[in-house]
Amino acid sequence: MLQPLPILAQAGSFQFSQYYDDFMKYLPNLGKSVAILLVGWWLSGRIKVLLRKVMQARHVDATVTSFLSKLCYWVLLILVLMMAAQEGHIIDTSPLTGMLAASTLAIGLALQNSLSNFAAGILIIFFRYFRVGDSIEAADVKGIVEEISIFDTHLLTADNRKIIVPNGKILGSPIINSSAKPTRRLDLIFNISYESNLKLAKQIVLTAMQADIRVLPNPEPAVLVTNLGESSVDLTMRAWVAIADYEPVRSHLLEEVKLRFDEAGVSIPYPQHEVHVRPAK
Repeated sequence: MLQPLPILAQAGSFQFSQYYDDFMKYLPNLGKSVAILLVGWWLSGRIKVLLRKVMQARHVDATVTSFLSKLCYWVLLILVLMMAAQEGHIIDTSPLTGMLAASTLAIGLALQNSLSNFAAGILIIFFRYFRVGDSIEAADVKGIVEEISIFDTHLLTADNRKIIVPNGKILGSPIINSSAKPTRRLDLIFNISYESNLKLAKQIVLTAMQADIRVLPNPEPAVLVTNLGESSVDLTMRAWVAIADYEPVRSHLLEEVKLRFDEAGVSIPYPQHEVHVRPAK
């Protein structure tokens, strides 16, 4: 049976002994790193839960609560990883600072749109321009807010379509929040002909508003003459309603006033032009 060469056996024994010595030298450092990782991971989770409970007890908005607790958790985990690497002498973390500083400009240029949306998301959440469930109009879209995330906002339209809008576009445009106040003024314009009885038409519109219990008595409903057009007199109806009643009341009053105008003989004119033809001389 062949025996291993003495030189090869001695070299193999030397390499194993060197690896073993290196492993035993780094074993305490490795143990420190594992201990820091385990304790840090546990503490990060506990701090996340504690922060969430504190904010919920103070009735902080649910979107803000979720964002801050997750952000705190991941920041703590990153710090724990760096501490474990530094304490265990596994890697030298001092060059990381220089690398991060050198790559900041490149990352900023590559992700400037994402960073803009991220910053806009933080501003939307903290300044509470709108909340989940609000009806808003921004960036040329309109809908009910379903979700506010860090980079975009999800809207649900009246015909059940989902629109995802980047937060940067929302914050860069005027934001119309129809749900910001509990009540809203309903303005409707009715055109009547010049031949119709103006006072009768105003009374019909006012009576239709007063007959609807969803129209609030204060501020008092009003009917105003707002324009004398080319072919009609414009009456503007102003009524205050609750946010939830806005669309139903609007639809009901449009139909009700039209039916009452028909019964009373108040006509709604079509656009028309009079053409005078002069005979040729």
